[in-house]
Amino acid sequence: MDTELSRRGFLASVAGIVGVGVTGEAAAQENTRTIDMTDDLVFAPDSAAVTPGTTVVWENVGSIGHSVTAYEDDIPEEAEFFASGGFDSEQAAREAYPDQGDIPGGESYEHTFEVEGTYDYFCIPHESVGMVATLEVTPDAGEEEGYTSLLPAKAQQLAVWAVAALVGVLGFTWALLKYGGEYGEGSEGGESE
Repeated sequence: MDTELSRRGFLASVAGIVGVGVTGEAAAQENTRTIDMTDDLVFAPDSAAVTPGTTVVWENVGSIGHSVTAYEDDIPEEAEFFASGGFDSEQAAREAYPDQGDIPGGESYEHTFEVEGTYDYFCIPHESVGMVATLEVTPDAGEEEGYTSLLPAKAQQLAVWAVAALVGVLGFTWALLKYGGEYGEGSEGGESE
């Protein structure tokens, strides 16, 4: 009986730890917004709204290099300038590209927005073909109608696989604890009569 209680306790502990980890990951994802940069030379979406404190992650989902550069005169006055490559000004970002600030396919750039207002930004090599976008930072950003996922598609897929793996590990652990190493009399591993 004591063995059964300790097995249940073990499984309950594992489930609790996983629950805390999943909750913490979901909370971290809540303040993240992903914007794709594509081979169609667009930011997708090209207009987005986020709440203050949100980290925006621009992911290059194609194979063509891109940049993320704020229009220095088109961000709130109190806001921090942002550009891939970590530049302090639009001019510095423009002069350094493509040696610095390029985001190759499969890589990303992120920036956390604290100051409310409208932020216009662009991709340096593709600005002339219209790769520009707008981000609105407002407390009302989360009040849009309809279903909006808090997690990017890749994170959702990862979560499904993680849960499936966890269920498999827990099932294996349960079977091992229930049946592993407890042999009845007469079953002496491999001896035949």
